[in-house]
Amino acid sequence: MPVAASAIYFLNLRGDVLINRLYRDDVGGNMVDAFRMHIMQTKELGTCPVRQIGGCSFFYMRISNVYIVIVVSSNANVACAFKFVVEAVALFKSYFGGAFDEDAIRNNFVLIYELLDEIMDFGYPQNLSPEILKLYITQEGVRSPFSSKQALDKPVPNATLQVTGAVGWRREGLAYKKNEVFLDIVESVNLLMSSKGSVLRCDVTGKILMKCFLSGMPDLKLGLNDKIGLEKESQLKNRPTKSGKTIELDDVTFHQCVNLTRFNSEKTVSFVPPDGEFELMKYRITEGVNLPFRVLPTIKELGRTRMEVNVKVKSVFGAKMFALGVVIKIPVPKQTAKTSFQVTSGRAKYNASIDCLVWKIRKFPGQTEPTLSAEIELISTIAEKKSWTRPPIQMEFQVPMFTASGLRVRFLKVWEKSGYNTVEWVRYITKAGSYEVRC
Repeated sequence: MPVAASAIYFLNLRGDVLINRLYRDDVGGNMVDAFRMHIMQTKELGTCPVRQIGGCSFFYMRISNVYIVIVVSSNANVACAFKFVVEAVALFKSYFGGAFDEDAIRNNFVLIYELLDEIMDFGYPQNLSPEILKLYITQEGVRSPFSSKQALDKPVPNATLQVTGAVGWRREGLAYKKNEVFLDIVESVNLLMSSKGSVLRCDVTGKILMKCFLSGMPDLKLGLNDKIGLEKESQLKNRPTKSGKTIELDDVTFHQCVNLTRFNSEKTVSFVPPDGEFELMKYRITEGVNLPFRVLPTIKELGRTRMEVNVKVKSVFGAKMFALGVVIKIPVPKQTAKTSFQVTSGRAKYNASIDCLVWKIRKFPGQTEPTLSAEIELISTIAEKKSWTRPPIQMEFQVPMFTASGLRVRFLKVWEKSGYNTVEWVRYITKAGSYEVRC
């Protein structure tokens, strides 16, 4: 079941009601008194954002100096309720010029009541898109003197069609001199490797970001080298699957613009894109991950006052590629007194605040193996020495034009009834998530 909210309240930090809206008659108007008495006055606001009092549940969130409280009397989707609050605050900010606090609410009572009537009907969330609501709620909010003046979108003739139709995320009448599409595949590699080089845990989380500057109402079709999509394409065209690397995408989530019916039948990503920047999809890869770096550490403890550290980092990607902003953090004991380094590339220093040797390489070419050698002198203590529990080595990096999953764009087609030409730009980048190697 969706939210099915019975009421929504906006309270200040003292518990005074700034504004409220009752959507159902299954709760009384004094429910806010129960929230104020049993939650606010008992100083339990920071313990849990969901509380049940009597037969009602209270979902609340603090934004600036305002508490937003949703009251429900039946079983409801808590995640949907908080998502509604976040989207509603973003909507209010778009009308108020970026500010949402007690003063902004007091200055915009009429506008907020009008918006609350539109974004929720009988307790069920409706359209919360600022671009669409501004087409027919054209009243400007009273803006903070510190916020920049932003012009409201001009209304278009088909506002009603956009609100009730299937393409509520894009308005008609858009026109650009140059029609361009930018597509970025951004991946984060998460790795835990043993000191002997065996992979203990590895996965890739990725997202496809797009920025569209297209006229009219274009229809886009994106093809990837995922296994299911290629097999479905071969079945529809009655021909064998092309040779080459295919990947299996897990936990895929799409933007609302994607045609899920066509994806289920054809396994292709078809959509009418929003204008500007948006996140098309997210995915995860757990098998066949191409690690961009391999770290080979050797740490020797020479008695109680000396250590030798040797670390070799090998870049596994192609020789024509390079990584940017590479940082290797090598842990050392807290009683480190003096360090000396030798590196074949980049710069290294000892950072006492994090107890690490920090090795930075601004530009790291592919198929290379720079090394770090360090001698560490430790402070000798009278107390019995405890064994040093070695934290893992951590890495940070960015590798342009490389994907750890092997995901590639096979095609990106743009169709619009006017038949204009488009320019498509595709970019790949792999970043370090939690990239750790035990030493």
